[in-house]
Amino acid sequence: MSSASSLTPSRLDVDAVRRDFPILSQLSDSGRPLVYLDSGATSQKPRCVIDKLTEVFVEYNSNVHRGVHALGDRVTGEMEGARERIRRLIHAPEVDEVIFTGGTTLSINTVANGWGRKFLVPGDEILLTEMEHHANLVPWQMVARERGAVLRFIPQTADGRLDLDRLDEVLSRKTRLVAVTGMSNVLGTINPVGTIAARARGVGAVVLVDGAQSVPHEPVDVQGLGIDFLVFSGHKLYGPTGIGVLWGRRELLEAMDPFLGGGNMISRVWSDRFEVGALPAKFEAGTPPIAEAIALGTAIEYVESLGFEAIGAWEHQLTVHAYSRLSQIEGLQILGPGVDHRGSIISFAVEGLQASDLAAVLDTRGIAVRAGHHCTMPLHDRLGISASTRASLAFYNTPAEIDQLCEGINHARKVLTRRRRG
Repeated sequence: MSSASSLTPSRLDVDAVRRDFPILSQLSDSGRPLVYLDSGATSQKPRCVIDKLTEVFVEYNSNVHRGVHALGDRVTGEMEGARERIRRLIHAPEVDEVIFTGGTTLSINTVANGWGRKFLVPGDEILLTEMEHHANLVPWQMVARERGAVLRFIPQTADGRLDLDRLDEVLSRKTRLVAVTGMSNVLGTINPVGTIAARARGVGAVVLVDGAQSVPHEPVDVQGLGIDFLVFSGHKLYGPTGIGVLWGRRELLEAMDPFLGGGNMISRVWSDRFEVGALPAKFEAGTPPIAEAIALGTAIEYVESLGFEAIGAWEHQLTVHAYSRLSQIEGLQILGPGVDHRGSIISFAVEGLQASDLAAVLDTRGIAVRAGHHCTMPLHDRLGISASTRASLAFYNTPAEIDQLCEGINHARKVLTRRRRG
């Protein structure tokens, strides 16, 4: 077992990083220091992102792409600068392929409605996984029902990885779309997206990757992966809520129908018809989340200043430490694969304890974790449990916080056992 003191950051000054996040220095409602282990739900925000939001509203608040005054010019330049930062982050070939949305869910629904409803025909197959978040499942269920398409699922191994040895059982010339998470928000499984995409291209299928959990933790190259769509949210990438990204290959975006209608997505409107605007405006109807988009650019700059290599190395050390410590707790079952195949998410079930009860007791000690089905009911059905407890780590966490989590679980077991005995 590794002790907290034996782990050292890999080129990441964690103490300095933690000072960048104001919320981490405050006390929880219990009066204890906050131990935030719920970054998979939403990450905390560094001071530079908070300050950027304030800057927008205080210094140059205006609408974008419309005004000819100085405020409008500046805010438009700031937002388009953020779009370019996103393009570089994901190595997209063209900045106009980067679409601002309200989040991962809206991004997926844009593809499901704009591409799926237009191009799927009865008998076509959509290939998913059973570890998908509802946001990457329900939209495809809705489109499949409407268009007469069939949902198929890539088999999983016993330890929660995708079984690519059996991929040919479900991938065929009937497969029109493959939608897969880059990293499971429950199992922590890091999926071999590039391998899946190559196999999918072989049968002519389009590939969408849900990067909500993976993009904040590792570099992404959409061209190198050979995928067609990437979606992710700003609030999991240390940016604000209410802002998300849809990237798609130009030819697919141009072939799709717009999902939402209204201002900014048109080039010309008559009383009985309209012409859509050019990318990216085609999919950005109405006033976008302007300040949020700009601050997302700032969040990306912050993460890149730390470096994904250093972030990945530290988060892996944290994950190894958490996996080791949690594995030693009697009656605790870790869900998903070993540390060589997972990211910094560890979900678990404790024999005899309800996930919600456990989370509530941990909260009394200032420890914030997630409890429930995590918007993955089919996965929990497969696992034979209704809920799990999730600790999702970020680069601002420490081994000492993981040790506090383990101490808290043992404390919760004693407290909840006494309550049952009454």
